[in-house]
Amino acid sequence: MLSISPRIAHTLMLPAMLALAACSQAQTPTGKDAAAPATASASAAAKKGELPAVLKGIEKHGFEVVSEFDAPGGLRGFAGMVGGQQPAAAYVTADGKHVLVGSLFDAEGNEVAAETLEKLVAAPMSAKMWSKLEASAWVRDGKADAPRVVYTFSDANCPYCHKFWEAARPWVDAGKVQLRHIMVGVIREDSPAKAAAIMAARDPSAALLENEHQFDRGGIKPLPSISREIAGKLDANQVLMVEMGFQGTPGILFQDAQGQVQRRAGLPQGNDLQAVLGPR
Repeated sequence: MLSISPRIAHTLMLPAMLALAACSQAQTPTGKDAAAPATASASAAAKKGELPAVLKGIEKHGFEVVSEFDAPGGLRGFAGMVGGQQPAAAYVTADGKHVLVGSLFDAEGNEVAAETLEKLVAAPMSAKMWSKLEASAWVRDGKADAPRVVYTFSDANCPYCHKFWEAARPWVDAGKVQLRHIMVGVIREDSPAKAAAIMAARDPSAALLENEHQFDRGGIKPLPSISREIAGKLDANQVLMVEMGFQGTPGILFQDAQGQVQRRAGLPQGNDLQAVLGPR
Protein backbone atom coordinates (compact mmCIF):
# COMPACT_ATOMS: atom_id res chain seq x y z
CA MET A 1 0.00 0.00 0.00
CA LEU A 2 1.41 3.42 -0.95
CA SER A 3 2.18 5.89 1.79
CA ILE A 4 0.96 9.45 1.66
CA SER A 5 4.30 11.19 1.80
CA PRO A 6 4.23 13.48 -1.23
CA ARG A 7 8.02 13.43 -1.72
CA ILE A 8 7.90 9.70 -2.48
CA ALA A 9 4.36 8.58 -3.25
CA HIS A 10 3.54 11.65 -5.32
CA THR A 11 6.52 10.92 -7.56
CA LEU A 12 5.63 7.24 -7.85
CA MET A 13 2.10 8.15 -8.85
CA LEU A 14 3.29 10.59 -11.53
CA PRO A 15 2.53 8.39 -14.57
CA ALA A 16 -1.00 7.75 -13.35
CA MET A 17 -1.62 11.38 -12.50
CA LEU A 18 -0.26 12.60 -15.82
CA ALA A 19 -3.14 10.68 -17.38
CA LEU A 20 -5.44 13.15 -15.65
CA ALA A 21 -4.17 16.01 -17.84
CA ALA A 22 -7.24 17.43 -19.55
CA CYS A 23 -8.79 20.34 -21.40
CA SER A 24 -12.41 21.20 -20.81
CA GLN A 25 -13.50 23.64 -23.46
CA ALA A 26 -13.42 24.14 -27.22
CA GLN A 27 -10.42 26.15 -28.42
CA THR A 28 -10.85 29.90 -28.81
CA PRO A 29 -10.15 30.98 -32.39
CA THR A 30 -6.53 31.93 -32.83
CA GLY A 31 -5.50 35.54 -33.09
CA LYS A 32 -4.53 38.45 -30.88
CA ASP A 33 -8.06 39.77 -30.55
CA ALA A 34 -9.37 36.42 -29.31
CA ALA A 35 -6.50 35.71 -26.92
CA ALA A 36 -6.61 39.01 -25.05
CA PRO A 37 -10.12 38.65 -23.54
CA ALA A 38 -9.34 35.10 -22.35
CA THR A 39 -6.18 36.26 -20.58
CA ALA A 40 -7.99 39.19 -19.04
CA SER A 41 -10.79 36.94 -17.86
CA ALA A 42 -8.32 34.47 -16.32
CA SER A 43 -6.53 37.31 -14.54
CA ALA A 44 -9.79 38.64 -13.15
CA ALA A 45 -10.75 35.19 -11.87
CA ALA A 46 -7.32 34.80 -10.27
CA LYS A 47 -7.68 38.12 -8.49
CA LYS A 48 -11.07 37.10 -7.13
CA GLY A 49 -9.71 33.76 -5.95
CA GLU A 50 -12.21 31.88 -8.07
CA LEU A 51 -11.42 28.33 -9.12
CA PRO A 52 -10.90 27.97 -12.88
CA ALA A 53 -13.75 26.11 -14.55
CA VAL A 54 -11.25 23.71 -16.10
CA LEU A 55 -10.68 22.13 -12.68
CA LYS A 56 -14.19 20.71 -12.81
CA GLY A 57 -13.02 18.50 -15.65
CA ILE A 58 -10.61 16.61 -13.37
CA GLU A 59 -12.97 16.36 -10.41
CA LYS A 60 -14.55 13.34 -12.10
CA HIS A 61 -11.11 11.69 -12.01
CA GLY A 62 -11.06 12.08 -8.23
CA PHE A 63 -9.03 15.29 -7.92
CA GLU A 64 -10.14 17.49 -5.00
CA VAL A 65 -8.74 21.01 -4.62
CA VAL A 66 -7.45 21.96 -1.17
CA SER A 67 -5.74 25.30 -1.73
CA GLU A 68 -4.16 27.53 -4.37
CA PHE A 69 -0.42 28.27 -4.27
CA ASP A 70 2.03 30.43 -6.22
CA ALA A 71 3.36 28.71 -9.33
CA PRO A 72 5.96 29.87 -11.87
CA GLY A 73 5.68 30.56 -15.60
CA GLY A 74 2.26 32.20 -15.52
CA LEU A 75 0.63 29.01 -14.19
CA ARG A 76 -1.83 28.83 -11.33
CA GLY A 77 -0.98 26.08 -8.88
CA PHE A 78 -3.55 24.11 -6.88
CA ALA A 79 -2.70 21.70 -4.08
CA GLY A 80 -5.14 18.85 -3.78
CA MET A 81 -5.60 15.14 -3.45
CA VAL A 82 -6.58 12.28 -5.73
CA GLY A 83 -9.03 9.71 -4.44
CA GLY A 84 -9.07 11.36 -1.02
CA GLN A 85 -5.65 9.90 -0.18
CA GLN A 86 -2.93 10.89 -2.66
CA PRO A 87 -1.51 14.45 -2.47
CA ALA A 88 -1.18 16.00 -5.91
CA ALA A 89 -0.57 19.34 -7.62
CA ALA A 90 -2.58 20.73 -10.52
CA TYR A 91 -1.32 23.50 -12.81
CA VAL A 92 -3.74 25.62 -14.82
CA THR A 93 -2.43 27.43 -17.90
CA ALA A 94 -2.66 31.22 -18.22
CA ASP A 95 -5.64 31.03 -20.57
CA GLY A 96 -7.55 28.99 -17.98
CA LYS A 97 -8.42 26.31 -20.53
CA HIS A 98 -5.91 23.55 -19.75
CA VAL A 99 -4.80 21.77 -16.59
CA LEU A 100 -1.98 19.34 -15.90
CA VAL A 101 -1.87 17.13 -12.83
CA GLY A 102 1.61 15.95 -11.89
CA SER A 103 5.09 17.14 -10.98
CA LEU A 104 6.73 20.38 -12.07
CA PHE A 105 10.51 20.70 -11.67
CA ASP A 106 12.83 23.72 -11.62
CA ALA A 107 16.23 23.99 -13.30
CA GLU A 108 17.93 22.27 -10.35
CA GLY A 109 15.59 19.29 -10.52
CA ASN A 110 13.58 20.26 -7.43
CA GLU A 111 9.89 19.55 -7.43
CA VAL A 112 8.17 22.92 -7.20
CA ALA A 113 5.20 21.85 -5.09
CA ALA A 114 6.84 19.26 -2.79
CA GLU A 115 6.98 21.38 0.38
CA THR A 116 3.64 23.00 -0.41
CA LEU A 117 1.92 19.63 -0.69
CA GLU A 118 3.38 18.51 2.60
CA LYS A 119 2.19 21.65 4.37
CA LEU A 120 -1.21 22.10 2.76
CA VAL A 121 -2.27 18.51 2.08
CA ALA A 122 -0.17 15.73 3.59
CA ALA A 123 0.16 17.13 7.13
CA PRO A 124 -3.54 18.01 7.58
CA MET A 125 -4.54 14.71 5.96
CA SER A 126 -2.30 12.76 8.34
CA ALA A 127 -3.69 14.61 11.36
CA LYS A 128 -7.25 13.88 10.26
CA MET A 129 -6.51 10.21 9.64
CA TRP A 130 -4.79 9.82 13.02
CA SER A 131 -7.70 11.52 14.77
CA LYS A 132 -10.16 9.08 13.19
CA LEU A 133 -8.02 6.13 14.27
CA GLU A 134 -7.83 7.43 17.83
CA ALA A 135 -11.62 7.80 17.96
CA SER A 136 -12.30 4.26 16.68
CA ALA A 137 -13.15 1.19 18.77
CA TRP A 138 -9.69 -0.33 19.36
CA VAL A 139 -8.22 -2.80 21.84
CA ARG A 140 -4.90 -2.00 23.46
CA ASP A 141 -2.00 -4.45 23.30
CA GLY A 142 1.00 -3.21 25.28
CA LYS A 143 1.78 -0.52 27.83
CA ALA A 144 -0.48 2.52 27.85
CA ASP A 145 2.53 4.84 28.01
CA ALA A 146 4.52 3.19 25.21
CA PRO A 147 6.20 5.94 23.14
CA ARG A 148 5.11 4.50 19.77
CA VAL A 149 1.53 3.68 18.76
CA VAL A 150 0.72 1.42 15.82
CA TYR A 151 -2.85 0.78 14.65
CA THR A 152 -3.77 -2.47 12.96
CA PHE A 153 -7.10 -3.61 11.52
CA SER A 154 -7.33 -7.16 12.86
CA ASP A 155 -9.59 -10.16 12.41
CA ALA A 156 -9.57 -12.74 15.21
CA ASN A 157 -9.29 -15.52 12.57
CA CYS A 158 -6.62 -13.86 10.42
CA PRO A 159 -3.35 -15.87 10.38
CA TYR A 160 -1.34 -12.89 9.12
CA CYS A 161 -2.73 -10.70 11.91
CA HIS A 162 -1.55 -13.39 14.32
CA LYS A 163 1.89 -13.48 12.69
CA PHE A 164 2.16 -9.70 13.02
CA TRP A 165 1.16 -9.98 16.68
CA GLU A 166 3.92 -12.55 17.20
CA ALA A 167 6.50 -10.52 15.29
CA ALA A 168 5.73 -7.42 17.37
CA ARG A 169 6.29 -9.15 20.76
CA PRO A 170 9.88 -7.92 21.30
CA TRP A 171 8.78 -4.29 20.84
CA VAL A 172 5.54 -4.63 22.80
CA ASP A 173 7.04 -6.62 25.68
CA ALA A 174 9.87 -4.09 25.99
CA GLY A 175 7.35 -1.28 26.39
CA LYS A 176 8.44 0.44 23.18
CA VAL A 177 5.25 -0.08 21.15
CA GLN A 178 1.56 -0.14 21.88
CA LEU A 179 -0.51 -1.96 19.28
CA ARG A 180 -4.09 -0.79 18.94
CA HIS A 181 -6.18 -3.50 17.31
CA ILE A 182 -9.20 -2.16 15.44
CA MET A 183 -11.26 -5.32 15.36
CA VAL A 184 -13.23 -6.30 12.25
CA GLY A 185 -15.00 -9.49 11.25
CA VAL A 186 -14.28 -10.33 7.62
CA ILE A 187 -12.40 -13.64 7.37
CA ARG A 188 -14.88 -16.29 8.47
CA GLU A 189 -18.50 -16.59 9.45
CA ASP A 190 -17.67 -16.51 13.17
CA SER A 191 -15.17 -13.64 12.89
CA PRO A 192 -17.68 -10.96 14.00
CA ALA A 193 -18.69 -13.06 17.02
CA LYS A 194 -15.05 -13.59 18.00
CA ALA A 195 -14.34 -9.88 17.62
CA ALA A 196 -17.39 -9.20 19.77
CA ALA A 197 -16.10 -11.62 22.42
CA ILE A 198 -12.92 -9.57 22.63
CA MET A 199 -14.55 -6.14 22.53
CA ALA A 200 -17.34 -6.98 24.99
CA ALA A 201 -15.06 -8.68 27.53
CA ARG A 202 -14.56 -7.15 30.97
CA ASP A 203 -10.88 -6.84 30.02
CA PRO A 204 -10.66 -6.58 26.22
CA SER A 205 -6.84 -6.56 26.27
CA ALA A 206 -6.78 -9.85 28.18
CA ALA A 207 -9.37 -11.32 25.80
CA LEU A 208 -7.22 -10.29 22.84
CA LEU A 209 -4.21 -12.05 24.35
CA GLU A 210 -6.35 -15.13 25.02
CA ASN A 211 -7.25 -15.28 21.34
CA GLU A 212 -3.62 -14.93 20.26
CA HIS A 213 -2.22 -17.45 22.74
CA GLN A 214 -4.88 -19.98 21.73
CA PHE A 215 -4.87 -19.09 18.04
CA ASP A 216 -3.58 -22.50 16.88
CA ARG A 217 -6.33 -24.18 18.91
CA GLY A 218 -9.15 -22.11 17.49
CA GLY A 219 -8.77 -18.90 19.47
CA ILE A 220 -11.34 -17.25 21.67
CA LYS A 221 -14.86 -18.68 21.87
CA PRO A 222 -17.28 -16.60 19.78
CA LEU A 223 -20.23 -14.96 21.48
CA PRO A 224 -23.59 -16.64 20.82
CA SER A 225 -25.09 -13.23 20.03
CA ILE A 226 -23.73 -9.75 19.34
CA SER A 227 -25.21 -6.71 21.06
CA ARG A 228 -26.40 -3.80 18.98
CA GLU A 229 -23.69 -1.59 20.48
CA ILE A 230 -20.85 -3.94 19.54
CA ALA A 231 -22.36 -4.60 16.10
CA GLY A 232 -22.39 -0.86 15.49
CA LYS A 233 -18.73 -0.56 16.48
CA LEU A 234 -17.76 -3.46 14.22
CA ASP A 235 -19.63 -1.90 11.30
CA ALA A 236 -17.92 1.44 11.92
CA ASN A 237 -14.52 -0.27 12.11
CA GLN A 238 -15.07 -1.98 8.78
CA VAL A 239 -16.14 1.28 7.14
CA LEU A 240 -13.02 2.94 8.54
CA MET A 241 -10.83 0.11 7.23
CA VAL A 242 -12.08 0.70 3.69
CA GLU A 243 -11.79 4.47 4.11
CA MET A 244 -8.14 4.03 5.10
CA GLY A 245 -7.52 2.13 1.88
CA PHE A 246 -7.51 -1.50 3.05
CA GLN A 247 -9.45 -4.40 1.57
CA GLY A 248 -8.24 -7.02 4.04
CA THR A 249 -6.32 -7.65 7.24
CA PRO A 250 -3.95 -6.76 8.67
CA GLY A 251 -4.04 -3.13 7.64
CA ILE A 252 -1.34 -1.28 9.56
CA LEU A 253 -0.90 2.44 10.15
CA PHE A 254 1.85 4.30 12.00
CA GLN A 255 3.55 7.70 12.09
CA ASP A 256 6.99 8.16 10.58
CA ALA A 257 9.75 10.41 11.93
CA GLN A 258 8.09 13.45 10.35
CA GLY A 259 4.73 12.64 11.90
CA GLN A 260 3.17 11.58 8.60
CA VAL A 261 0.83 8.57 8.62
CA GLN A 262 2.25 5.61 6.72
CA ARG A 263 0.36 2.45 5.75
CA ARG A 264 1.18 -1.18 5.17
CA ALA A 265 -1.25 -3.70 3.71
CA GLY A 266 -0.48 -7.19 4.98
CA LEU A 267 2.34 -8.56 7.08
CA PRO A 268 5.50 -6.36 6.98
CA GLN A 269 8.47 -8.29 5.65
CA GLY A 270 12.17 -8.13 6.57
CA ASN A 271 13.52 -4.69 7.45
CA ASP A 272 10.09 -3.17 6.88
CA LEU A 273 9.01 -4.53 10.25
CA GLN A 274 11.47 -2.13 11.89
CA ALA A 275 10.12 0.74 9.80
CA VAL A 276 6.68 0.02 11.27
CA LEU A 277 7.65 -0.69 14.87
CA GLY A 278 10.75 1.49 15.20
CA PRO A 279 14.26 0.61 16.51
CA ARG A 280 14.33 -2.68 18.38
